[in-house]
Amino acid sequence: MTEQKVAVVTGASSGIGAATARRLAADGFEVVLTARRTERIEALAKELGGRSYTLDVTDRAAVDAFAAEVGRVDVLVNNAGGALGAESVEQGDPADWRAMYEVNVIGVLHLTQALLPALRATGDGTVLIMSSTAALAAYEGGGGYVAAKHAVHSVAQTLRLELVAEQIRVIEIAPGMVKSEGFALTRFRGDQDKADAVYAGVAEPLTSEDIADTVSWAVTRPPHVNVDLLVVRPRAQAANHKVHRVS
Repeated sequence: MTEQKVAVVTGASSGIGAATARRLAADGFEVVLTARRTERIEALAKELGGRSYTLDVTDRAAVDAFAAEVGRVDVLVNNAGGALGAESVEQGDPADWRAMYEVNVIGVLHLTQALLPALRATGDGTVLIMSSTAALAAYEGGGGYVAAKHAVHSVAQTLRLELVAEQIRVIEIAPGMVKSEGFALTRFRGDQDKADAVYAGVAEPLTSEDIADTVSWAVTRPPHVNVDLLVVRPRAQAANHKVHRVS
């Protein structure tokens, strides 16, 4: 009997992370959910028949303890991340930039380093890194987030080069405009009007489930198929700065 494959999803308490956990569970994976919001991931893990671990990906000691306990890992979905603020580079708060770098970049480093031994042990591991179209093109007011996601993109490229001789795939998914739970609201520090304005007039921004669908497709390709970079945007968004809006 084949042992059930295990997928670890970070930032799984809401939005893309939660949708990805649901989709991978439907694909037959045992899902391991990590996030800082304990009640949310415990409830979702119970719903999906998975496991939950309260985890701050910026805390290396906690990440190492998690890695020592989790056991088998076939897929790591590095999803935890986010944006803070939309100030210009001139006006940006260094504390916000530091926080974004810690969760978006150092968090990916922590989980990847800690779980690579488990991924190797399966003989067919997958590291998936959730970046953003901000990783590929700058936009005004996005300085700190753009810088962090460009770094994440570089991490994915470098890791793929370094692991090319091993049975481990490195996949990067770069979503464009996604109307996911909490992303814009967190960015604008709870200002609902500013958060709503991001999606105003856009007929169909992407949903968290759309991104979860791309994750599912990418990680379930045959082992010899690596999706290096998958950019996914809504039809109404041709570029970060070019969005069709209707009144």
